[in-house]
Amino acid sequence: MFGIPGKQAVNMTPKAAAQISKLMAKDGHEGLRIGVKKGGCAGMEYTMEYVTEVNPMDEVVEQDGARIMIAPMAQMFLFGTEIDYEVSLLEAGFKFNNPNVTEACGCGESIKFDATLG
Repeated sequence: MFGIPGKQAVNMTPKAAAQISKLMAKDGHEGLRIGVKKGGCAGMEYTMEYVTEVNPMDEVVEQDGARIMIAPMAQMFLFGTEIDYEVSLLEAGFKFNNPNVTEACGCGESIKFDATLG
């Protein structure tokens, strides 16, 4: 939808692709759908959910056995994003390195985009 020919809308680091593949295999999911919704202290939050059926309107990105679907309303906000999976002593989780974000809260879960995107 909001793509450049020959370039994926988002990409995954090897750690993220491995974790997503693992989650897909666990319960036979088709992949993970990512999106954005209003909320949080900066205005928007990322969403992730298991997918049992691919929506034909989703942008599908496949890499190293992992499959991500991007919800239609989120595609313009997520274009160019790198998804990583980080593990530390206290937590583990997905991290979005998104060039479209202009501000983020201290916890990193709430974001704000350039006003021209929304």
